[in-house]
This record gives sequence, C-alpha cells and structure tokens, in this order.
Amino acid sequence: MLEREWAEPTARDRIRGALKRTGGVAVRWAWDGMVELGALGPDTRRGRRFGSFGDGSVICFPPTAIVNERYVHIGRGTLIGPGITLSAGMVPGQRCLSDRVVGIGDRCLLGKGSSIVGHLSIEIGDDVWTGPHVYITDQNHGYEDLELPIARQTMPERPVVIGDGSWLGHGTVVLPGAHIGRHVAVGAGSVVTGELPDGCVAVGVPARVVRRYEDGGWRPSASASTQEAAEEAAGDRGA
Repeated sequence: MLEREWAEPTARDRIRGALKRTGGVAVRWAWDGMVELGALGPDTRRGRRFGSFGDGSVICFPPTAIVNERYVHIGRGTLIGPGITLSAGMVPGQRCLSDRVVGIGDRCLLGKGSSIVGHLSIEIGDDVWTGPHVYITDQNHGYEDLELPIARQTMPERPVVIGDGSWLGHGTVVLPGAHIGRHVAVGAGSVVTGELPDGCVAVGVPARVVRRYEDGGWRPSASASTQEAAEEAAGDRGA
C-alpha cells in the first residue's frame, strides 16, 4: 500500500461521512423495496399475461427481458432469479406455432442471470434447479452458405426437454435437441447437445456421462472408465 500520513478527520469530514452512511442506508432500503414491489407473481398485472403462472411462483426483480410471455407457462412454487431472460420467439408480438413454447414445472429454481429462449418447444420438468447464468435454447444458426451472413441463414429448431429433479450447474448451456433425463446432474460450464439418460452425472464440452446409477449404486460410466484408462496409459508412455 502507498504510505500516507494519517490526518485527523475534520468536522466537515465527519459530517460528510455521516451523510454518506445515511445515504447508503436510504439507497439500500429503497432498493429492497423496489425488489419486493417489482417481483412478478400470478396475481400481478404482468403475471396475468403469461400462458399460465402457478400459485406461489415468483420472478425476482429486475428481470433482463420477458418477451411474448403468453407462450410461457410456469408451474407452482417456482422461483426465478433476478436478471432472467424469458423469451418465446425473437421479437415482441411474434406469433408462435403453439400456445406453449416454454414450459417450466413446479418447484423449480432458476438461477440469476439465466436465459431461456424458446422458438419451438422447451420443457423443463418439476423440481429442476439451476445455478446462475444458465442458457437454454431450442434454436441454432445455420452457417453452410459461405456467401450469406450467418445471421441471415436458416435457424433450425429442435425441442429441448429437461427431466424432473435434475440440476444444471453454473454456466451450463443446453442446445437444440438436448434431452436431459430425470435426476441428472450437469457439471458447471458443460454444454449439452444430445441425450443424457436418467440417473447420471455429466460434465464437459460437449457433456458426457461420467457416472450412472446402476444396480443400486452410483458407478463410473463405461465411457468414463475407458477414457480414464486411456489417459493413464498416455501418462505412462510419457513418463
């Protein structure tokens, strides 16, 4: 640290410090009030615009974006953290192909800063919890035509399903066509692109199964054991 001579605070310094502390208390009090009053529930004016919004559920304030909520359905007792993006379609007012584009089950918890962007079908089961900053989408970007900017190419869509009782760690990305089974734990930072069976642990980019519940207990998956053996053999050769 820089060496500085200590100076006894003046009366002006003490008054300014007291005003800052009082102002800080007032700001935090006002923010707490805004968070409480700004939360969305089934009985709020905005909440009634959703396709369905179950009793005891809440979207914390402030959300980042809520788009075309008439196509979004939320079950009972679900908590959706602040900074959430919930979107059905790409632009406000867009007409979607079905009345249920995004479905979130009962007793879910979606971490702050997460994004659920649906265009065709995203179904999240009951008791699904996520860490913060999870991204789930059912639409990808075409890139095959080198003469056309990627943003102007077709955007293929494939349904996404996340089974009951699963957990998605911080920063998980779930891409179109992903089907996550029941009671699946997905490690932080993983990218899910395909199918994960019931009762497993998956990690990595793309996510692969490393443990499964089989014959009454949790065991390393066959692919994980093979990979570990290969890595161990490679290590022995390099030694």
